[in-house]
Amino acid sequence: MTYHLPVRDVPTDLPGHELVSDGLADLAAGRETESSLLVAMAAPRLRTLGFDVPDGGDGQPSHRLYELLAERGLGAHSAYNALVGRMVSFARAAEHASSG
Repeated sequence: MTYHLPVRDVPTDLPGHELVSDGLADLAAGRETESSLLVAMAAPRLRTLGFDVPDGGDGQPSHRLYELLAERGLGAHSAYNALVGRMVSFARAAEHASSG
């Protein structure tokens, strides 16, 4: 079973749901944000789960996310790894929820 959810229905009980909700909305609006780049990176996996991920994050969203974090002086390496970890947690939880 997979989810077939519009942007507004990202399950709020999943870890990292706010990143996914914000990222989906930002991608749809054409905004380049940490969340939109993270969702663009995870788009294949999210689409496999049934999420409607808009096109966007052209090029290499993983590189652009790292650059954006570095520009903000947020300790890019640790911030990048933390964001990717939250996305992985979301995807695993969504996979688990859809199989149960």
